Amino acid sequence: MKAKALMVQGTMSNAGKSLTVTAICRVLARQGYRVAPFKSQNMALNSFVTREGAEIGRAQAAQAEACKKEADARMNPVLLKPTTDMGSQVIVMGKPVGNYSAREYYSFKNNLKEQILQAYESLAAENDFIVIEGAGSPVELNLNKDDIVNMGMARMAGAPVLLVGDIDRGGIFAQLCGTLSLLPQEERDMVKGLLVNKFRGDLTLFDEGRKLLQKLAGKPVIGVMPYTKVDIDDEDSLSERLQNKRGEGMDIAVIRLPKISNFTDFSPFARARGCSVRYVEKAEEFGSPDLVILPGTKSTIEDLRFLKKSGLAEQVVAAAHRKVPVFGVCGGFQMLGKSVEDPHGAEGGGREEGLGLLPVSTVFEGEKCLRETQGVIGGLSGIFSGLNGKKFSGYEIHMGKSGTERAIISEGNVYGTYVHGIFDEAGICESILRALGGETEEDADARTVRERNYELLADVFERNADVAALIKIIEEGI
Repeated sequence: MKAKALMVQGTMSNAGKSLTVTAICRVLARQGYRVAPFKSQNMALNSFVTREGAEIGRAQAAQAEACKKEADARMNPVLLKPTTDMGSQVIVMGKPVGNYSAREYYSFKNNLKEQILQAYESLAAENDFIVIEGAGSPVELNLNKDDIVNMGMARMAGAPVLLVGDIDRGGIFAQLCGTLSLLPQEERDMVKGLLVNKFRGDLTLFDEGRKLLQKLAGKPVIGVMPYTKVDIDDEDSLSERLQNKRGEGMDIAVIRLPKISNFTDFSPFARARGCSVRYVEKAEEFGSPDLVILPGTKSTIEDLRFLKKSGLAEQVVAAAHRKVPVFGVCGGFQMLGKSVEDPHGAEGGGREEGLGLLPVSTVFEGEKCLRETQGVIGGLSGIFSGLNGKKFSGYEIHMGKSGTERAIISEGNVYGTYVHGIFDEAGICESILRALGGETEEDADARTVRERNYELLADVFERNADVAALIKIIEEGI
């Protein structure tokens, strides 16, 4: 029997679609349903590698976990990873197929409909429910021709739509009613309910607003969600994580590169007691951190040039010479070496001298490394030598090769790794913080923390939404 579907669309980016899908997935999963997430096309620099070596959006991996399932390439058949303001690397069913300008991609994307539908139908054959996430807004009218991610996908799946608006950003009536008014009648009829998201304060203060919204929109308001802080991996460049806020305790400065990717790598530090993680994009914001981290990036050479032009490269090198530990992850690791070279134009081409803090040189090749990895850390010197002997697991996503197979390499107090998620392993983050002189302990390993937050998110959704009405919408379809 083919799964029933629900599609979650939003009035804008960062309205809360991803977390709403995650919440619904966990609510349905703990009621005993077989449920899976789906996003036909995603644009994100935070990605995840499945057990089979396929690259998908990080949010879909989290949603799969909320469904109590392993992540699967079918859950996000098309992933766009921006390489410049005008173009992206296009990944189809987990594997890169090339770099396209926006104009080239809009001509190409019609060729993807069959693969998207095959992926969806395959998932639907194995589940009771599919919860589909849209992208941006369904009424970007200049982009709606040949849409494959909002109403176009809803039609392909025969999915009723739940429309989410963000009251925290203001204009909730204009958001929801305006979106509905711009939809053609056929698509407006597919919207079966509204969700008001991110309400701060006393929810009863919106009781009259809820009635008025239902009257004006002609659609039921399924729920009003309170503004809830949950520690679940996200992928949006608008994430609140990416802020330069100095808190109390250990000061960890993550360089906010223009094409920063997989910033969720540093969530274990952010959740640790007595630790502050801030994202720095200007030299004057650098300060005197206890640890400097260069994160991953989709455009290593371009972001390395930004690092030099902004003055941050000089700050990082000076900090390393003062024996402040510096840790590079993936693209950040490549930047810390002697040079980065892209002879085949995998990320735009060119060559750039690195910061010269690690004894490696990186050359980009044609084949992308996508794999899960695990093992035992060894061979480290310097302040973090206490990591030797600790088990690690994670995944790799990179084009370049740097001539090392070790999980982490070091030169004095400078460290580099290709392994995303390496700090998630219980004890690794704690060991790093203790080496820095803190008495900090992690609350728990990352998987346990995520599980706790899926349950919290589902609890909040069940308290503030009419789940029975939502399941009825799914059962009745369009």
